[in-house]
Amino acid sequence: MAEILTWVMQRRMVLAERLRKELAEIDAEVARLEAAEVVIGQFIEAERAGEADDPAMDAELAQVTSTPGAGGMLLVPQREPDMDQGLLPEDYQALVQVVARAAEPVKAGEVSVALGKGTLPGQVEAVRAKLKRLAERGWLHRTPAGRYALLTGPGHG
Repeated sequence: MAEILTWVMQRRMVLAERLRKELAEIDAEVARLEAAEVVIGQFIEAERAGEADDPAMDAELAQVTSTPGAGGMLLVPQREPDMDQGLLPEDYQALVQVVARAAEPVKAGEVSVALGKGTLPGQVEAVRAKLKRLAERGWLHRTPAGRYALLTGPGHG
């Protein structure tokens, strides 16, 4: 019977690791799609304004397609001890700063409002997805109630 329990535990660990790898791949694809969405939206707006051939737009496109997340790299790296939040993209740094300023764990809606993004479901969901990614990668703590706080303790201060 102990052999079966050992096999079950080992199988669970193997499947959990496979799931983590698949989730990381899916997360990278989501980050690429988010970047593409931003660029396409900017291009559509530039086209409407008659600025589609603007050198500034070309520079923006080059930056977005050559930065982490565009080629399969993680947009939000897994946090290591003593890692600086300056390694995060600016929009993620802003999220961490809002959470850091809060006296207690905050909801995604509160962070969205603090960033001036609004309270519509789509606006809050975009913020929530980024907060979850920060929590999954060790930059923030997500409470069981779905609120976010800075991690504390060795290597997190």
